[in-house]
Amino acid sequence: MATEAKAASGDDRPLVVGIGGTTGGVSSTERALRIALGAACEAGFRTRMFDGADLAKLPLYDPRNPERTAEEREFVEAVRQASAMIIASPGYHGSISGLVKNALDLLEETARDEARPYLADMPVGLIATAYGWQATGSTIAALRSIVHALRGWPTPFAAAINSQVTKFDDTGGASDPAVVEQLRMIGKQVARFAPLVQR
Repeated sequence: MATEAKAASGDDRPLVVGIGGTTGGVSSTERALRIALGAACEAGFRTRMFDGADLAKLPLYDPRNPERTAEEREFVEAVRQASAMIIASPGYHGSISGLVKNALDLLEETARDEARPYLADMPVGLIATAYGWQATGSTIAALRSIVHALRGWPTPFAAAINSQVTKFDDTGGASDPAVVEQLRMIGKQVARFAPLVQR
């Protein structure tokens, strides 16, 4: 994203980190996440997205192994710098994907951080996509439970998207304008709540 490049050039705007996607190329989950991050960007935040390809580079988390890859360190450091997060997961067998769960497991690296262990007091927007309605609700519930366990604050609004009904396009839109507005609401909410918990 264009805002990611600005982060490296001294942009001091607060950061929203987005994670989500699949290993099968650009997915509905990634497209939904980009819409939400775009709304946060419009609200004055810079963004950093870890999509499916990025998450696939993270090895299976092993808490007993003290060595971390460059990709793992980059991900953990981005979350440490973030003022808010947006997590998007496809609904696999009624819950979040292993790809997303592995990335969240890696946040155990922040457990002893003095400034902010885990996602303490951080607003976190949630998105679930699934090919049908049943898995969207249970996936959102699983994400809320995980964010609570990581001491974060799920935003009041979450987006449950049935990808059988709603189709995303390559231009940042979707077949249902109401879905686009729901995703933008998530970006706006994390941007609105983030200043309340600035470190």
